[in-house]
Amino acid sequence: MLKGKIIKGIGGFYYVDAADVIYECKARGNFRKQGIIPLVGDNVEITVNDGEHENTIDKILERKNSLIRPPLANLDRLFIISSVTDPKFNTLITDKLIAIAEYKSIEPVIVITKCDLDNSYKEYKEIYEKAGYKVILCDNTVAHGADEVRGLLKGKISAFCGNTGVGKSSLLNNIFPELDLQTGETSKKLGRGRHTTRHSELFKLEGGYIADTPGFSSLDFERCERIYKDELAYCFKEFEPYLMSCKFLNNCSHINDKGCAVCEAVKNGEISQSRHNSYISMYNDVKDIKEWQKK
Repeated sequence: MLKGKIIKGIGGFYYVDAADVIYECKARGNFRKQGIIPLVGDNVEITVNDGEHENTIDKILERKNSLIRPPLANLDRLFIISSVTDPKFNTLITDKLIAIAEYKSIEPVIVITKCDLDNSYKEYKEIYEKAGYKVILCDNTVAHGADEVRGLLKGKISAFCGNTGVGKSSLLNNIFPELDLQTGETSKKLGRGRHTTRHSELFKLEGGYIADTPGFSSLDFERCERIYKDELAYCFKEFEPYLMSCKFLNNCSHINDKGCAVCEAVKNGEISQSRHNSYISMYNDVKDIKEWQKK
C-alpha cells in the first residue's frame, strides 16, 4: 500500500506518482458504484501488485476542492493571466475567475502581461492589490515577472488560465525555457501531441506540479462553475469586513440597499467601484435562480 497523487487519467487507467515512481493503476469497482470518479490531482492510496495483476487505486483521500472543467482536484493556486492590451484587460472576466477561485478555496494570483505596451496596468494593479490579491506585472519581451511567478510554484499544484493572445505561452517560455513553446502549443511541448485525447495532466516542475489543462479558457471555467446569490458576496474578499454591518444582514443584496455597509464602503472609496460593478453583474446573472433549479 502506497500513498501518491494521480497525475494523469486516460482510457480508464490512472497514473499515480508515489515516491517518485509512476504507477499505472485501475480504480476499484466500488468507486463506480458510489458514483465517484478519480480526478487528476487526487491524493490516493494504491496497492502495487506483481506483474500478473493490475495495480489498484483503493482509496481517494479527502479533496480540498474539485473542478468540473478542467476535471481537476486539490488545486492550490490559479494564475489568472490577462493582458493590459491586445486583448484589453477585462475586469468582469477577471473578477468572475477570482470569485470562482475563492469559492473553491483556490488562491488566485493576478498576472498582468504586456506591461511594456500600455501603462494602464497601474490602474488594474491598484484595483486588485486594494482587494487583497497578489498581482504580478510581466513584460514577456525581457522575462520581467517570470521569476516571481516561478517562486510561487514550489510545493503547490498550480494552473494557468488565460484566453488566446494574453501571452501565456510566452510567460511559460520565460519560466521554463526548455519548453520552447510556440503560441498555443502548451500541451504538445509538455508531452502530448495536438490530436490525442484531451485530458488534464500534472507535470512536476519547480518542486510542485503544473496542471496542463487543454481547453482551460476563462469561458469554460465560467460556464462550468456557478456561484449562487447567497454565497457570492463572500467570494469578494474585500466585502467581508463590511458584511456583518449591513442593516438587513440576511436580506441585503449589497447592490443599492439602504443601510448596506458594502455600498457605503464603495461610496467612500474603500472598495473599488469596478469590483462592485462586477459583483452586481454576477448577482444579476443568478438572482432569479430558484432552489429547485440548483439541483
